[in-house]
Amino acid sequence: MKPVIAILLSAAALATATGTIAQTAPAATPATVQAGTYSVDSYHTLVQFGVTHFGINEFFGTFPGTTGSLTIDPRNLSATVLDVTVPVASVSTTNATLDKELVSADWFDAAQFPTMHFISTKVTRTGATTATVAGNLTLHGVTRPVTLRATFNAAVTNPMNKAYTLGFKASGAIKRTDFGVSKYAPLVSDDTTITISAAFERKN
Repeated sequence: MKPVIAILLSAAALATATGTIAQTAPAATPATVQAGTYSVDSYHTLVQFGVTHFGINEFFGTFPGTTGSLTIDPRNLSATVLDVTVPVASVSTTNATLDKELVSADWFDAAQFPTMHFISTKVTRTGATTATVAGNLTLHGVTRPVTLRATFNAAVTNPMNKAYTLGFKASGAIKRTDFGVSKYAPLVSDDTTITISAAFERKN
């Protein structure tokens, strides 16, 4: 084991043993969530897309660096407002050549349309820990309605930075040609899945 890795692992083990890094039990239901305005934890939030590659297999990419806000009150969930921005140029597929192609004018055209933007218009509770989030997605200069299915994961105090943090997972689907991203369609599928793992830190 490399010395630096060994030191880091030893430090983590010591911190855990002494209670420096304490485990915090997640909230059992969204009802315990603290009402207020939250900011996206950009370091721990990822937006993923998936398409079918020539009908052979599903291929994925991610967009790190999301920013934005969430205003929420569990007693009035329908008044929730989600407003997030995703930098297109951050796209990562683990293939540098493909990443360069995706940000070009043939695909996302990051130079002309540097961000994707989603703002909610309606949040509807569908279960004890689930909701639908309807809103408008702007991608490639085109705005269309999109509905996401969201699941509440937890509400905890982050043991590292002490920020009260909410966690969610959301999913949905779009047709990329509806937004003018039509390269190789339908060989590379028009139907595009969206999966989001999001963390929000309370600001007030």
